[in-house]
Amino acid sequence: MLEDNAERVERFTATLRRLDPSLNLTVWRSARRMLGELGELLSSARLLSLDHDLEPDVTDPTDPGDGLDVAKWLAGRPPVCPVIIHTSNGVRGDAMEGELELAGWTYRRVMPLGDDWVEVDWRSAVRKLLRRSRE
Repeated sequence: MLEDNAERVERFTATLRRLDPSLNLTVWRSARRMLGELGELLSSARLLSLDHDLEPDVTDPTDPGDGLDVAKWLAGRPPVCPVIIHTSNGVRGDAMEGELELAGWTYRRVMPLGDDWVEVDWRSAVRKLLRRSRE
């Protein structure tokens, strides 16, 4: 998962545990770090979830990149698992969708709207995508 908001990460983690406690969640705050480590993990990934806009970490002011960087990287590889795009950035989210669609990746867009979007909308997308990927 690419996400820089600690409160959201807690909610994603709790929601995923309720869905399937056996799934491990790996979170990156930086697209650059994610891209440096994802190559080794991608073959065993069941699902990816990407935000777009990332703020630099106070302990590391380096530009963290963004979700479009990851979508472009994924587009250069064969699809291995579904992807959820969970950004409120409409234009850049559309660009992420375009990259994934052209490369044949299965994806869903979840808009972060309302107080319970992680627990309702994101959870629903995860459940459907994981079920579909098992078929």
